[in-house]
Amino acid sequence: MKFETKLLHGGISEDAGTGATSIPIYMASTFHQQKIGENKYEYSRTGNPTRDAVEALIADLEGGTAGFAFASGSAAIDTVFSMFSAGDHFIVGNDVYGGTFRLIDSVLKRFGMTFTVVDTRDLNAVEAAITPATKAIYLETPTNPLLKVTDIAAVAKIAKNHNLLSIIDNTFSSPYVQRPLELGVDIVLHSASKYLGGHSDVIAGVVVVRDSKLAERIGYLQNAIGGILAPQESWLLQRGMKTLAIRMQAHLANAKKVFDYLSDQPSVAKIYYPGDPNNPDYEVAKKQMHGFGAMISFELQPGLDPKKFVENLKVITLAESLGALESLIEIPALMTHGAIPREIRLKNGIKDELIRLSVGIEDSNDLLADLDRGFTSVQQGKDHVTDSTRHS
Repeated sequence: MKFETKLLHGGISEDAGTGATSIPIYMASTFHQQKIGENKYEYSRTGNPTRDAVEALIADLEGGTAGFAFASGSAAIDTVFSMFSAGDHFIVGNDVYGGTFRLIDSVLKRFGMTFTVVDTRDLNAVEAAITPATKAIYLETPTNPLLKVTDIAAVAKIAKNHNLLSIIDNTFSSPYVQRPLELGVDIVLHSASKYLGGHSDVIAGVVVVRDSKLAERIGYLQNAIGGILAPQESWLLQRGMKTLAIRMQAHLANAKKVFDYLSDQPSVAKIYYPGDPNNPDYEVAKKQMHGFGAMISFELQPGLDPKKFVENLKVITLAESLGALESLIEIPALMTHGAIPREIRLKNGIKDELIRLSVGIEDSNDLLADLDRGFTSVQQGKDHVTDSTRHS
């Protein structure tokens, strides 16, 4: 079954009792048990028919053994790390979501876990960071917000050779663009609020695993910790996922047009986009991605105000999210990555002038005109400062 067909007919796509092609929202906390120990459902934290449907669908789309749906992407990440114990060591990519950094730095370290941060594109650095206590390699690719691309198959091979788990946050790509389990990764997770849901109307996270043993561990923790996705949100997520393919086609087409526009914009100092042929990660991206995604980050020229740029846009929405129908823009240093100390941000290449753009599916001409508006505003501000300086 092709990917586009799986979106509609994969997982549990029809209600067994009624034949409904939209799985009902089973707003039940408790289920009648005909006989002790022979029931399919007992309590909605442990299992719910609506959540089962979306979990089966994401497992099909990622090519995994089982899927698990959580109340948020952060809940999904925390549950995965709950498989481990005090004293365990992890290798983590140096350009991860600020919320992931916060979880690691403020919570997991207090529980006795240790972490070594590396650029996971550097396979020698990944190998060198492995210790006898290392249990897993955790990374994003493309990363947030610099869109660095790691060779997934190579890292999965290193993990396998050292009996480690490989864990990848696939939020920026979605399974339409990239399927890490097919490249040897053990665990894939998403903030499903982004491309999977796609409509800015649901907070959710998902985890998909390769084998049944991992499925048992994650399933146990999902029930024990209880950060599950509720029935209403499960229904919204599955509904959103059905249109993933057609949405991504529009996202990708617009992203290419925006990249071409930014490439000719003199106010831009640097662009971060996997589809840039001058990007050192371009060949790796071309090898493992089906398209280059719809996330673009760029730095303004020194002296230009990124805050003024984003606040003067009229079509592109200033917001801390991504992967929605509407284009969303933010300043990582002030917003999504504000939890990371400035010296660490700068060391990892996240400058104050950096802007992250999630390209939506609006008419591309309207998007380019809006970007023009933003660049005009910062250039006018620069000219004003120059004139004031000249007359002072």
